[in-house]
Amino acid sequence: MMKLAVSPPILMRSLRKAFSCSAAPRWEGGVSMVQGASRGIGLEFATATSIRESYGSLNLLINASGILSVPNILQPETTLSKVEKSSLLLAYEVNAIGPILVIKHMWPLLKVGGGSRIKRKFAVVANLSARVGSIGDNGLGGWYAYRSSKAALNQLTKTISVEFARRKDPIICILLHPGTVDTDLSQPFQRNVPEGKLFTKEFSVQKLLSIIENSKSSDNGKFFAWDGQEIPW
Repeated sequence: MMKLAVSPPILMRSLRKAFSCSAAPRWEGGVSMVQGASRGIGLEFATATSIRESYGSLNLLINASGILSVPNILQPETTLSKVEKSSLLLAYEVNAIGPILVIKHMWPLLKVGGGSRIKRKFAVVANLSARVGSIGDNGLGGWYAYRSSKAALNQLTKTISVEFARRKDPIICILLHPGTVDTDLSQPFQRNVPEGKLFTKEFSVQKLLSIIENSKSSDNGKFFAWDGQEIPW
């Protein structure tokens, strides 16, 4: 039976629920951690310590930290004239720096988990990104802080995947776009979402878990949408 270690979630209550739901794809065996935070970088170093002491390994790490808007502090910029240094730094700190530092500190446990050969020969790191972080897919502009922070997350994750492969560490890293999901993050912008494109948390999580469950070593460093289609950088 899979053990689930969860740091304080943002919208990841649904991920936790999906793992225990028989209708959702399961990560069979091993230890999984869902990392998310509503403020700051969201590192829970004490809880990392807990995983090492309790289990000694990690088979699946999902980084779900994300920030798009904060009333009176951060709003998606519709024009260059609204770009602020503080907004860029805040978005980068939460959306890019946090997940990467979590991987850094979970790295030793992931190596052990990947070498334990529970169901598969590698551990998986899944970072939640966004399609707007794709440079090749950017045809609308705007949302400077959010776009650039997710692009940074993509580059950092890709770079980590290259290092893991070069070191022959039994770990793969993938990036996932969950679609537009009915959460607090998307709520202020939902009126512009086309009919049928606003997903429930449960639907999106099941789709993402299916991608994780079916991931292969050749998927290391790739960027996938919720429907399994690869997204251009």
